[in-house]
Amino acid sequence: MAEKQRRKPGETRAKLMDAALTLVGKGRHFASLGIREVTRQAGVVPTSFYRHFRNMDDLGLQLVDELGLVLRRMMREARGNVLQADKLIEESVAIFISHAQSNRNFFMFMAQGLAGESRAVQEGIRSEMRFFASELGNDLRRLRLVDHLSDADLDITCDLVVRSVAFSLTDLLGVSGDDDYQVEQIRKRTTRFLQLIFVGAAHWDGKSGI
Repeated sequence: MAEKQRRKPGETRAKLMDAALTLVGKGRHFASLGIREVTRQAGVVPTSFYRHFRNMDDLGLQLVDELGLVLRRMMREARGNVLQADKLIEESVAIFISHAQSNRNFFMFMAQGLAGESRAVQEGIRSEMRFFASELGNDLRRLRLVDHLSDADLDITCDLVVRSVAFSLTDLLGVSGDDDYQVEQIRKRTTRFLQLIFVGAAHWDGKSGI
């Protein structure tokens, strides 16, 4: 008699995380999801949830970890694609748009989490954004684009960049993923936002504050 098939290690965990993201993609807010709803979507029994997560906040935090991997992959891709410093903004925004389109549920979870009811998930996402800004600062130093900025002013510049991109994310998620015209307009506008930030940073005199 054939042996009963067993789930591979981590398969149930992945199913539960995918189920939560699927529900978010369908318009549900992560903060409103219950364990039974997520397990039903995943096709597993509710008791299996507790073998992988303590509660929904714990599942959310592990989703944040996965989101961090996506963000770091974006940074590595931007570094690999940019051969000229003046292409950094355009390439980075294009990569961001591409990843947001192909991981739409993930980024919808991020947008929800930033203003969500779970303090743990909110802080987890903000922590990833701070790390993203720190990595951006390292790249700008490496490319010698902001040598005149103090470390404090560079931190503020990178924070402003990340916040602007996060704001653009809400615009992107508000249009249909196959609306090429609107997606392109958001790409152009986001690129312009960042160009203006860096023009200001290039002329910033930290001593005089102008």
